[in-house]
Amino acid sequence: MSFDNDTVHAPPAHLAARFYKSSSYRRKSSAASSRRNSLSSHHSSRSSRSAHGGPHSTHIAQHLRRASIIETRKARLADRAAHAEQVRLRAAMAKAAPRTSTTSEERALAAQQAREKFLAQVAANCAEEVKRAKRVAEDTREKKAAEHLKLKEDMLERLAEAERRRSLLQQSQRRPRTSTLPSVEEKKVVPRSWKPRNDAEAARTIQRAWRSTKRRRVVTEFLGLGLTLENIQKTSFEDVSGLLSRDNVLESTSRLLGLYGLQNDVIDSTSENAAVRTFLSTFLVLGHPAQVLSKDGEQEKDLLEKARNLLVLFDPLLTNFSSSPSTAQLESLSEAYASFQTAFTAWKDHDSSVLLDTMLAQFVELDAIWQSVKNDKDGHVADDYREGIQHNQTLLLVRLKRLAGADRAVKMIKEAIRKSRKAKGKKRPPGDVRPRAASFPSADATPPSLTPIEASVSDAAADTLAHRRAAPLLPDNRTIMHELAINKEYRIDTKPKTDMRENVIREVSETMRQGLESDFGDIFVIAMAETIREKLLGLVVPGKSLHALISESLDTAMIADQVKMGAFSYQQFFSFMNSLLPKICAPVRDADVKALAEDQTDDPIERLARLNYVIDLLSIDHANFSLQMNAPLLLREATGYEQRCFANVCGNDTLVRTSQWWTRAKKKTEEEMARRPNGSSSTPTARVTPDKIYMQGLVDLAIGVGEFHEADLPETLELDHARLKRMRTDVLRVLVISAILLTAKNLMRRDVRSQWKEQAQRMWDLPFHDAQAFVGAIESRYALPPTTKTQLSGTIERILLDGRNRQATHPVVKVLLHKITIHVYNRLSASSADERVKGASTASQVLSSGGLSEFVVHIGALVDELQKVAEIDREAHGKWYDGIIEAVKREEASGV
Repeated sequence: MSFDNDTVHAPPAHLAARFYKSSSYRRKSSAASSRRNSLSSHHSSRSSRSAHGGPHSTHIAQHLRRASIIETRKARLADRAAHAEQVRLRAAMAKAAPRTSTTSEERALAAQQAREKFLAQVAANCAEEVKRAKRVAEDTREKKAAEHLKLKEDMLERLAEAERRRSLLQQSQRRPRTSTLPSVEEKKVVPRSWKPRNDAEAARTIQRAWRSTKRRRVVTEFLGLGLTLENIQKTSFEDVSGLLSRDNVLESTSRLLGLYGLQNDVIDSTSENAAVRTFLSTFLVLGHPAQVLSKDGEQEKDLLEKARNLLVLFDPLLTNFSSSPSTAQLESLSEAYASFQTAFTAWKDHDSSVLLDTMLAQFVELDAIWQSVKNDKDGHVADDYREGIQHNQTLLLVRLKRLAGADRAVKMIKEAIRKSRKAKGKKRPPGDVRPRAASFPSADATPPSLTPIEASVSDAAADTLAHRRAAPLLPDNRTIMHELAINKEYRIDTKPKTDMRENVIREVSETMRQGLESDFGDIFVIAMAETIREKLLGLVVPGKSLHALISESLDTAMIADQVKMGAFSYQQFFSFMNSLLPKICAPVRDADVKALAEDQTDDPIERLARLNYVIDLLSIDHANFSLQMNAPLLLREATGYEQRCFANVCGNDTLVRTSQWWTRAKKKTEEEMARRPNGSSSTPTARVTPDKIYMQGLVDLAIGVGEFHEADLPETLELDHARLKRMRTDVLRVLVISAILLTAKNLMRRDVRSQWKEQAQRMWDLPFHDAQAFVGAIESRYALPPTTKTQLSGTIERILLDGRNRQATHPVVKVLLHKITIHVYNRLSASSADERVKGASTASQVLSSGGLSEFVVHIGALVDELQKVAEIDREAHGKWYDGIIEAVKREEASGV
């Protein structure tokens, strides 16, 4: 085979397709065509084209390659479509699957827990930051105080060192030697003389020297007064008060305050004088805080702290007065002085308002005493009280004008007296209570002069006795006389009968129904008519037309005949009553009588019961009118009548309970006197007298919380059994409410002397088993923090437990009971008019400081009522008490 032949043979078609490539067709490179894009592929393609260049082979190769590429792409697209379908199917299945709330709830719960955890962490971090801030503030405050103290000590040491150096320098100076050197060689020492460069410098020097001299003179004058905290504490409160009110002290202090820019050097103005007194109050507040401050509250603590800061800043200026104070010192002093003035004014305003209320109550109490005794001319009681009341009222008026101003004080006094007299005035019933059928005394009629007590009582109280027999619910004659002696305006109260109206009518109806249904029904009707006849005849004047009409129309024999024949008509009977009662009753009962007439019930028994009820009300009205008309005559004979009734009741029997009561009271009085300090038992006021023994026994009966046993009541006070029982109930309620309010004031850091009358009034009618109602009464006015409310609720529950059990085991209740007992006993046992006036004038102050400010008037009324009871009792039963005293003395003498 010859290789020299240059002929090139074409490869087969399938190989040519692989090696030849058209230049007009190019496609992107990929992983499948990486070989065709290689360098060898390009070389083979170029060589084949250069060798053959045939179009046919090129077309076939391209066709095959295109078919291969299309198939490859089809396969790839089919794979992608299958994958997309699978994805779509999975998404559709996931979307169609039912959603459960478990996952969302778990996520929400996890989110809430994470939130709470985060908040707790934030709160802990904040609390830690607050504690850290407080600790830093406290450390800074202590550090500043220590630095200030250190600066003060350094200043004092420097001053002492300067003084020591000055004294050494003065001692080390020697006289110049003149005799040892020749006069020719001696050089004269010419003293240096300072000459100002100009007039302005000379003026500044002179002003500086003048200010230094003035400052030294003012400070020296103030220091000469001896106003230091140590001296104030060693001096009594009264002496310090007198010292601070002197004119020279006020002038020196005013100049000192003006020196440091706190006060002008003038004391004529009232405001400037008040500012000087305010500054001097710092010594009084820090030297005698117990006498100046009424309690240890937040306001008082703030006032003490600011007063102490003011004196601490003022002390270095007084110590180093030779040099002018710096601007920083003057600014600090001015800020401390303004801060103290603000705190002092706030404390004074609050304290003065409480003092104003207390002094107004004292003034009103004195006026009430004068109103009660000014008309007593026979016993010369008014003369004894007049001087003491006027003196105390003058002192109170001066203090009120000083605190509130002249015009405002007079206006406040007039308003308080007007309200007090209006509250204590005569409580007139609404409407006219005079019966139309009652007889009125003529203007020229003179009362009969009846000497015997039997005639006086029987004639003057004849109407009252008759009405009492007609109406069984009326009190007996002895009780009426006793109540009238204690209260000149006493009237029989119809309220209990009105409150029990339906019960009374029901009981009377049942009684009548049982009587009519029995075998003696006819007799019961006759007796009922006779009872109504007697009641009505007691309401009219004998001899008058109404008296004759009632006697004829309600004749017992005529009614008996009608009942026997069966001709008695209830309708005619009620028609007669409906026409008769409006002519007899008082105008105030017109509504009741009209309602009775309009009642057309078919049941006659119920109508009879209502008729009987209305007639009883008319009987009470007529009895009250008789008391009103005959009260002066009855009061003159009240003591003698009680003595006679008591002698008839007791006879010659020994008053056992009264003797035991007197013995217990005497023993307790002697024990109280023995507890007094040595030396005070020999004074006249400490002697055990019958008056003190009696008042001690009376206080033990009225002031207490336990059940009132009738066995402990003396026979002489049997008529006051209901009164003493009511007093004990009122005292228990006063103790419970006062203890609750006092605890609330202490927890809320309020002044115990402030009056919460609105809350006390709301609590008065609350039951002792509802503690939340008492808390709500306090919350209605003041907002209670949760901690304070919880603590107050627990205390109220314990106090109410004492109220339900009628005991005094709680410490606050026990203390208040002791204070009320001592106060009432001291006022009742006062032997002279001056002591009584003094006790009445200081009652408001004593009770307010003890936590009873809301019940000053209530306790005052209780004392007045007990004084009246004691006066009436000792006047009526004096000879029996004298016999008991003699018997006790004989027993003691025989025992010794």
